[in-house]
Amino acid sequence: MNIGIIREEASIERRVALSPAGVEDLASQGHNVFVLHLDGGRTIFRDEDYQMAGATISYSVDEIINRSDIVLKVSPPTESELLILREGQTIFSSLHLAVSRRNVLERLLDAKVTAVAFELIENERGDLAVLQMMSEIAGQIAIQVGAHYLQAGQGGRGTLLGSLPGIPPANVVILGAGTVGRTAARVALGMGANVTVLDRDIGRLRELEHLFQWKISTGVATSYHISRAVRFADVVIGAVLLKGDKAPHIVTEAMVKEMKPGSVIIDASIDQGGCVETSRPTTIDDPVYVTHGVIHYCVPNMPAVVARTATLALTNAVLPYVQEVCEDGIFKALEHDSGLAKGVCTYNGVCTNEVIARIFDFKPQAIATLLKNS
Repeated sequence: MNIGIIREEASIERRVALSPAGVEDLASQGHNVFVLHLDGGRTIFRDEDYQMAGATISYSVDEIINRSDIVLKVSPPTESELLILREGQTIFSSLHLAVSRRNVLERLLDAKVTAVAFELIENERGDLAVLQMMSEIAGQIAIQVGAHYLQAGQGGRGTLLGSLPGIPPANVVILGAGTVGRTAARVALGMGANVTVLDRDIGRLRELEHLFQWKISTGVATSYHISRAVRFADVVIGAVLLKGDKAPHIVTEAMVKEMKPGSVIIDASIDQGGCVETSRPTTIDDPVYVTHGVIHYCVPNMPAVVARTATLALTNAVLPYVQEVCEDGIFKALEHDSGLAKGVCTYNGVCTNEVIARIFDFKPQAIATLLKNS
């Protein structure tokens, strides 16, 4: 098969869907891999690295897409990329269609491509295989970011995350007990912070208390508990995930107004719309803004800050699915792998994801039914 890898603009997204090692695996199996050339010295892997792995370097996005059966990228496809996609192709990328524009979904449907969202692919255990990797990274970064922006020189309260003799530690409040929340709690505890995790799932909270040997505080994520927790927080981490859907605003603007001046919000749910009412997307180059005296960090692609690590993690998670499609073709791969099928948002001109179809008022069809009738 022909596989095209599009590298994004370096100042915005430095991750790559596959590392040179992943490309080498595909090339050694007889597949043709085309990688987009990227100017500038901020690339984490050079053209030469990919060439040595067996890839062909292309200088045109048009050429990459036109020559490829499978297109791989990290960020959602741009409008110009969407116009080049054609029937019969498969694209793997982060899609986040629930917070995208309607015309993006319409173009994927019109092109009759198979669009597979990284954030929806499941493994045999039912975990979100690719998203879990990125969430583990985001959880670690969130605590580093919080500690950094608490410093007085960064506009923060001038507070150390950990404790000193006679001085209490900072209060870190984590909203959501999923992968981001669990990882953030682990790192925050390691730095000596006072950690509180709120979630609606008591079972998850029970697991966290056992995991961390009752060194954290937990609470049910009601409006009352959230309001009280964030009021006294030095760092708030929004780690709410509704699979494939928009994140709800569980922290209202009124709650933000009650927070301590110089405290920090890291909204790790911003790629799904954000769970804080005052959040808006920022960039790696301009990551923060201040509203009501509170520093907001709302970078949708947080793992791109550690692009090398994130690319290696993406390769570990994505490569097996790409190999599966290369070996069996997309039809058989989706038939045999229900977890991969759950990542499909569009197939042969039909929206296959119920949540996305509901948001944009389309009639969904189950991918299993479409495959059976094909």
